[in-house]
Amino acid sequence: MPIGATTAVGPTSRIYPWGYYRGATYERAHTMVGDEDSIALVLNRLRRAHGQLAGVISMIEQGRDCKDVVTQLAAVSRALDRAGFKIVATGLRECLTGETPQGTEPMTEAELEKIFLALA
Repeated sequence: MPIGATTAVGPTSRIYPWGYYRGATYERAHTMVGDEDSIALVLNRLRRAHGQLAGVISMIEQGRDCKDVVTQLAAVSRALDRAGFKIVATGLRECLTGETPQGTEPMTEAELEKIFLALA
């Protein structure tokens, strides 16, 4: 199901890679780990990157200097990397502490390695 699509959990619910969002709370799906603070940090970084990317597109449309465009594009890339690394770090923390959402299994070492290497 695409990100942001409504689901059977309720007409006002949204599904995200880390779980279902209902108002001010998240209900875990099986793919994303992390507490609400970690999720909020990731979302903030992604929103910032989204805004930066819109700025890069605008700069290109305006014919701005390539040095300025590349500088901003690098900033977008770093923001996305940091969001990804935060997700991986949260997964590692859950695996080390054994604290996983009720009814879910912690990620295996192979799964963690795969998502970490996807960021490389």
